[in-house]
Amino acid sequence: MNAVDQLEIRRPDDWHVHLRDGEMLKSVVAYTARQFARAIIMPNLSPPATTAAAASAYRDRIWAALPEGSDFTPLMTCYLTDSTDPDDVAQGFEDGVFAAAKLYPANATTNSAHGVTDVARLMPVLERMQTIGMPLLVHGEVTDSDIDIFDREAVFIDRILSGLVQDMPDLKIVFEHITTSQAVEFVDGCGANVAATITPHHLHFNRNAIFAGGIRPHAYCLPVAKREQHRLALRKAAISGSPKYFLGTDTAPHEVHAKESACGCAGIFNAPFALESYAMVFDEENALDRLEGFASEHGPNFYGLPLNEDRVVLRRQTVIVPDDLEAAGSRIVPFHAGEDIGWQLQF
Repeated sequence: MNAVDQLEIRRPDDWHVHLRDGEMLKSVVAYTARQFARAIIMPNLSPPATTAAAASAYRDRIWAALPEGSDFTPLMTCYLTDSTDPDDVAQGFEDGVFAAAKLYPANATTNSAHGVTDVARLMPVLERMQTIGMPLLVHGEVTDSDIDIFDREAVFIDRILSGLVQDMPDLKIVFEHITTSQAVEFVDGCGANVAATITPHHLHFNRNAIFAGGIRPHAYCLPVAKREQHRLALRKAAISGSPKYFLGTDTAPHEVHAKESACGCAGIFNAPFALESYAMVFDEENALDRLEGFASEHGPNFYGLPLNEDRVVLRRQTVIVPDDLEAAGSRIVPFHAGEDIGWQLQF
């Protein structure tokens, strides 16, 4: 079997995961733990994990839900609010509970109603984070009703992120799940303290997918997919070899009835075949030799964590993704449902 048909890389990490809680957590955590050694866990539960104590309790629930023998490590995050206590954040980071803190603009996405209404209110927290080297993870969209949903990321850069980077030049920032050429240009133009995650779905489709032959709720996510020119910019960034870009799936499970409804939930459940999905992109771009950096090296290096020592193998073969999967007593439609993804993860 030649190199084109089989690829061995360091075991990857996922730097943006929604595991939910309760029965849904128990149903989906194994998909992430199967292929990733570590994952940054999003704190937008209901209620959100806004303190070190809440994040520690959530981590315990994740560990309890893992399959027996799993060596997966959840990396917890603090959900920032207008009233977040800098001391609690710093202590949680020092104690190894928090790996980072997450900035959700209020009402930007699922369970973000408690998010930040004005970044200026966060300055005491951000100043402390800058001092101790704690990364800030940013959902980069404005939520003003007068701003077109397809422009919200670009406006966020102009109104908020540019100034934040200028005012906090040593703060480590991850611009999460970027979707636009403007975001790529911004990240490229910043120093080494600014990086970005890119999802598999934003690499695979543009906004036309949401409306192909009717409303396609399983292609609806936030940030919403953009024009083709933006998808191509993301692919170029992902395969570039730049240490500023790394894997973050933003996998977000929702039951079928919650997606296929009059007000369908935003989120794409890509965890079951995440690495294979990225491999498809890198293969199409003749860049399989750069997948390991994107998936397994750039993220740990940015976070200051050791690289994983164990290896995984991707093998080219026919793999048909199921139309749906059982979860929490219901069904979830996975990303690439019904498609041949052409790669299989081996261990």
